[in-house]
Amino acid sequence: MTLSVTHTEATARPAHALLPLWVGAGVYALVLISGNRLLNDPDTLWQVTVGQWIIDHRAVPEVDVYSFTMRGAPWISTQWLAQVAYAGAYALAGWSGPVVLAASAIALAFALFARALGRHLRDGTTLLFVVAAFLLCLPHLLARPHVLAFPILVAWIAGLVDAADRKDAPSPALVLLIALWANLHGGFVFGLFFIAPAALDALVNADASARRGLALRWAAFAALALAASCCTPYGWNALLASQKILALGQALPLIVEWKATDFQGLGPFEICVLPALGFALFHGIKLPPVRILMLLGLLHMALAQARAAEILALVGPLALAAPLARQIGTQPLSMIAGGARASLTSAVVLMLGAATIASLPILSYAPNLRGTPVAAVTELKKLNLTRVLNDYDFGGYLISTGVAPFIDGRTELYGEKFFVDHNAASGLMEPDNLFRLLSDYDIEATLLRTQSAATKLLDHVDGWQKVYADDIATIHLRKAGARHRAEPAVDAGGN
Repeated sequence: MTLSVTHTEATARPAHALLPLWVGAGVYALVLISGNRLLNDPDTLWQVTVGQWIIDHRAVPEVDVYSFTMRGAPWISTQWLAQVAYAGAYALAGWSGPVVLAASAIALAFALFARALGRHLRDGTTLLFVVAAFLLCLPHLLARPHVLAFPILVAWIAGLVDAADRKDAPSPALVLLIALWANLHGGFVFGLFFIAPAALDALVNADASARRGLALRWAAFAALALAASCCTPYGWNALLASQKILALGQALPLIVEWKATDFQGLGPFEICVLPALGFALFHGIKLPPVRILMLLGLLHMALAQARAAEILALVGPLALAAPLARQIGTQPLSMIAGGARASLTSAVVLMLGAATIASLPILSYAPNLRGTPVAAVTELKKLNLTRVLNDYDFGGYLISTGVAPFIDGRTELYGEKFFVDHNAASGLMEPDNLFRLLSDYDIEATLLRTQSAATKLLDHVDGWQKVYADDIATIHLRKAGARHRAEPAVDAGGN
C-alpha cells in the first residue's frame, strides 16, 4: 500500500521524477538475480510451515503446536499475514514464490524511499542515500516477514515526517498503514513510538498560538493509530506479544541479529556511517534539535542491535531530507504528465513481470541447507523418537519436516531463562545445565552440531551412544548399556 504525501515546497512542482521507478526496478532485478540469498535463514522454513497451518485450519495459532517442550503453551503469531503470504506464494510457485514476493516488497520499499527523498534532495544525493540504505539493509534482506513490512515502514515514517515538516498533523487515513503493519510484523510497535518525536518536532516549530490545537490533533491521531494497531485477530494482545521479544533480556545478545554492532572488521555500517559523518562535519550541516534527537535515537538502536541498522538506513534519511535540502539545495523535478508517468510505470512493471516469468526456469531457488542437518534428520526419523534435544539453529528445519523440536527460533515462546539455559548447556558454559535438561525433559536423543562442546562431551559419557555423525550434526541416543570410548565409533545400527 502506498500513501501520497504533500509538502508545501513540493506542491508547486509535483514530484514527477522517474528516479523512484528506476530505483525500484534496479533493486528488484538485483535481489531477484541473487534470490537464493533471501533463503539463507532457516527461520524461513518454519514461517512457511506456520503460514500453511493457518491456511489449512482457517485460523491463527493461539497455542504452540510444534515443540514438545512448550506444546499447548500460549503463543500467537503477530506475523500471521506475512506467513500466509509466503505460504501461498510457496504453494503457487515453490521457493520461487517467496523469493519473488520478498524481492517485490524490497523493491517497492526502496522506490518509496527514493520518492520521499526526491521530494527534497537532488537525484545524486538521493541515490547516495539509496545505496547506503541498501548496504545497511543487505545483511537482513531475507524472505522473512519483516521485509514485507518494509514498504509500510517507509510510507508510515514518510507520512509522519512530512506532517512534521508542514507543522501539521498527519492525515487520519495514514492509520490504515499501521493496521496492515500490525498484521505483517511486530515492528509496528516502532511505528507507534515514532509518533511521539514527530509530533514533538511539529509542535516545537509551530506558531505558539497553534500549538494547543495541533497537540490535540496529534494526540487524536496517536489514539486512532493505537486503536488501528489492535485490528488483528489477536486484538491488543499483538502489542503485548511484541513487547515479549524486547523483554528477553540476556537472551537477546545470544541471538546473532540482536547482538550489538561489531566493529572488529570493516563492514557496511562503517562504510556508510563514517563517510556521512565526515560529510556533515566538512559542510557544517546543522539540524533542528528534535531531528538530532531522532537521529541519535536511531543510531543508538543500530549500535545496540545489529538488526536495527535497517531502521537507521530507512528512517534516518527521511528525517534528514528536508533540513538537509535547505542547506545543500534542491533541484527542479522533471515534469512528466501523470498519464505518461502511469503508462511508463505500468510498462516497466509488466516488463519486469514478464522477465521474471521467463527467468524462473533458469534461476533455481532453494533454501541454503549447507548448515542444515538434512541427512541427520532423515536418520533421526528412523528412530521414531519424540523427545530430542536439538541445536537452536536446527529448530526451524525440524518444524518444516514434522519433527517436534526442543527449541526453535520462536524465542519469545520459550522465554529468557529457557533460552539461556539451553545455550549454556549446548556450549557447556554451565555443564550441569546439559545433564539437568537431559534429565528434566526425559530426552531420548540429542541432535546437536558436530563441533559443539556438548556433542564432544556426550562422546565420552556412559549411557549415550553416538549413532550418526556427519560434518553438520551428530545424533546421540540414550542407551543404558552404552559405554564411552576414547574415540567413539559410529554405531549405525544403534547396537
